[in-house]
Amino acid sequence: MDEDILYHLDLGTKTHNLPAMCGDVKFVCIGGSPNRMRAFAMFMHKELRLEGDGEDIKDICARTDRYCMFKTGPVLFISLSYGIGIPSISIMLHEFIKLLHHARCCDVIIIRIGTSGGIGEDCTGSVVITDTAVDSFFYPRFEQVILDNVVTRSTELDKELAEELFNCSKEIPNFPTLFGHTMCQGRLDGALCSFSKEKKNIEMESTVFAAMCGLVCVTLLDRLECDQINLSHDVLMGYQQRPQLLISNFIKKQLGLCDQMS
Repeated sequence: MDEDILYHLDLGTKTHNLPAMCGDVKFVCIGGSPNRMRAFAMFMHKELRLEGDGEDIKDICARTDRYCMFKTGPVLFISLSYGIGIPSISIMLHEFIKLLHHARCCDVIIIRIGTSGGIGEDCTGSVVITDTAVDSFFYPRFEQVILDNVVTRSTELDKELAEELFNCSKEIPNFPTLFGHTMCQGRLDGALCSFSKEKKNIEMESTVFAAMCGLVCVTLLDRLECDQINLSHDVLMGYQQRPQLLISNFIKKQLGLCDQMS
């Protein structure tokens, strides 16, 4: 291919020096809102003891309003600010993986962080490290129709990575962390609702993520009871930072900076 245009990221192999921009990337964190991911990037900048205060971190994809991307040291942060659910996430993942290829990155660890529903009265606020993502039929698979063929990919995640994340969580006593299966979501509380109260599903993009990377989410509510989040703003913000604390400690351990943990 003479030129590869990563349209939704507004990057290309002829217009950008991708190896210079991202060739040193070893970790990728994929999350939700641009403000949250930029704040996480600034937090990691300080945790990694990099020069400056991190206030000058820029959006690499600033010329497009589809996705946002920030970089600090060997860590890349991607905000899923465009669309929602599997289709838009799949577009981002494919273009992003091609970006890593063109940047000549190797041995990259990709982790999705965010929020999800949970099951059980005591689940709220728990950080869940996903070991397997399942579809609406409880199968550990991601199915996609490609050129009239059904392509099935496994959604069992890297067990060694999950164990390392869990071991890091033992050093953070402020909140519970556990392994869990994550179900890819089917909505039940929309404007046109055809589901009974007895039919529930849990999360939004887990199967397509699990087919390509890892998952760490914090639970915000018991999905066996409701879909409505009634936490206060301050509590919600605190919960959303929990996966970030776990991932920051994991990255510092991988970089040999464990003695600098805050």
